[in-house]
Amino acid sequence: MQKHGNKYGTHRVIEPKGVLPQPANKIDNNMDEIYDNEILIDVQTLNIDSASFTDISARANGDPKKIAEIMMDIVAKQGKHRNPWTGSGGMLLGTVEKIGDALKGKIDLKEGDKIATLVSLSLTPLRIDKIKAIRADIDQVDIDGKAILFESGIYAKIPADMPENLALSALDVAGAPAQTAKLCKPGDTVLIIGAGGKSGMLCCYEAKKRVGVTGKVIGMCHSQKSTDRLNKLGFCDYVFSGTATDPVATMEIISKYTDGKMADITINNVNIPDTEMTSILCTKNTGIVYFFSMATSFTKAALGAEGVGSDVTMIVGNGYTKGHAEITLQILRECQALRDIFTELYA
Repeated sequence: MQKHGNKYGTHRVIEPKGVLPQPANKIDNNMDEIYDNEILIDVQTLNIDSASFTDISARANGDPKKIAEIMMDIVAKQGKHRNPWTGSGGMLLGTVEKIGDALKGKIDLKEGDKIATLVSLSLTPLRIDKIKAIRADIDQVDIDGKAILFESGIYAKIPADMPENLALSALDVAGAPAQTAKLCKPGDTVLIIGAGGKSGMLCCYEAKKRVGVTGKVIGMCHSQKSTDRLNKLGFCDYVFSGTATDPVATMEIISKYTDGKMADITINNVNIPDTEMTSILCTKNTGIVYFFSMATSFTKAALGAEGVGSDVTMIVGNGYTKGHAEITLQILRECQALRDIFTELYA
C-alpha cells in the first residue's frame, strides 16, 4: 500500500525540515516508490528558465560538457534542479508513467499522457540518468530521467495541434502573457523590456490586443536582430534596441516616445541582473512594474524605487495565473506570424 504524502510535497523535504520543497536545500528524489498523491513522470526534456540557463552557460563558458556537469551536480546535491546562483528552475516535458492511488479518477490524466509541468523545477523532485542533448539556443536539455509532480502541482496536456517543443517553449513563459492580459487595459502605454525574446513577443501581442487603438506598446530589444524581428511582427507602436542595464539612457528614450508621460505599465522579461532601475524610471509614479524576470533582485527594486522617490506598484512575476496555459497556447493559434517564428526558433 502506498504511503500518503502531503499535498504540497513536504514529505519529500530532507533538509531543512518544516519548509516547502522550493526553498528546501535537499529533497528526496527516490523514484522507486511514489506516494499515493504523486504523479511519476518519465522525463523527455527540461526547459531551463532563461535566467538560469544563461547563468549556467556563462559559468561553463558555453561548453556543453561543462553545462551537463553543472546540471548533474545541481540535481545530485539537491534532488531537484534549482540553480544555486539564481534560485530559479524551469519546467519539463514528459509522459505520465504512474498515478498515485489517491489521485486515480480524481484528475484528468491517465498513464501515457504527454504533459508539460507548470510548476518550477526548483521544487520538483528530479532524477537525471543521462543528458542526451543540449539545445543552448533555446534553453532546452533532453534527458533520460524521472520526476514527481505533487498533488498541488499544475500541468498542461500537450495539445494535438502543435509540436511538443513548440508547446513547451510557449508554456515555459505562460505566466507573462497571461499576467499582461490581466494588467493592460484600453488606452494604456505599455513598455516591454526584453520584448524580442520568447516571453517578450507573447507579451507584446497580448498587450497590443488589450490596449487597443487608443493605447501604445513600446518594445525594447537587446539586439538589432530581435529588433528587426519584432518590428516585422507589427505588435508595437515603437521598437528600439537598447541596454536594459542603463536606466537613464533608456528613461530618456521612453520620455521621448511618451512626451514625458512615461509608461503606465512596464513588463520586464530580461534574463540578466541589474535592470530594476530601468523598469522603475521608465514608469510613471502611479504606474505598475511587472517583474517577470527571474534575475530580479527584490532588494534592488525596493530600495532603488525608494531612492529615486518613485511610488510605482511593483509586482513579482508569479509564473502562474488562472488560465495561463490556455491563454498562451491560444496566442499561437490566433497569430500565424508569431507561431511561425516560434516554430523556427524553438520547435
